[in-house]
Amino acid sequence: MGTLRPFLQSEDARSQAAFYAESLGGEILSVITYGQAAGAEGELKDKVMHLCLTVAEGNSIFMADAVEPFTQGSGILLDVSYKTKSEAESAFAKLSSAPGGQIKQPFARQPYGLYYGELVDPYGVIWMITSDDAS
Repeated sequence: MGTLRPFLQSEDARSQAAFYAESLGGEILSVITYGQAAGAEGELKDKVMHLCLTVAEGNSIFMADAVEPFTQGSGILLDVSYKTKSEAESAFAKLSSAPGGQIKQPFARQPYGLYYGELVDPYGVIWMITSDDAS
């Protein structure tokens, strides 16, 4: 069975990854630039070719700086589920309260039992934050 990992293109992968590490709880494990990996020079030299970020108990998100124009897709949502309501609330608050963040559905207990909230972060990525904590 394969492993599914999101790979996000970004205008500034380092800043976006640092924001996610702080908001979701995690760390940047590695950053490789085009200069390091492919010997690129000029404006590509310091752009991120591959960044590995772990969040929410070791899940990986890969990222890179976009080298061609792109539009962040609205058809893909990232779901992060936390064991505790407080962890989920904290992640939701940090992602949505940053300048440019937008709450689509407030974080609250849903009729089906989960805590759930949906937001668009300052980078245009749509997140679903959940917890099945009974508290």
